[in-house]
Amino acid sequence: MDQTIMLVIFMVLMFAMFYFLIIRPQRKRQQEHQALLASLNVGDKIITIGGIHGVIESMKEDSVLIKLESGATVRMSRASIAFREGEPKTT
Repeated sequence: MDQTIMLVIFMVLMFAMFYFLIIRPQRKRQQEHQALLASLNVGDKIITIGGIHGVIESMKEDSVLIKLESGATVRMSRASIAFREGEPKTT
């Protein structure tokens, strides 16, 4: 009986550690990324997940047209935007 209680306590502690070290921080990062995507505007300087720097030319619900320094334009998925230039990068 005593070993069963210890096992249950151990399992609860392991789940709590897993939640606070992995699940909670990941949810926070996802919420911050969603807030970033919702606050983007035409003219914002951005950096994509692939490291491409550009300026937003136009936006649709699920895609963004980005103008690069060379003058080329690239259409990318809105979810591929990692950061807005000039904002601190949180990890």
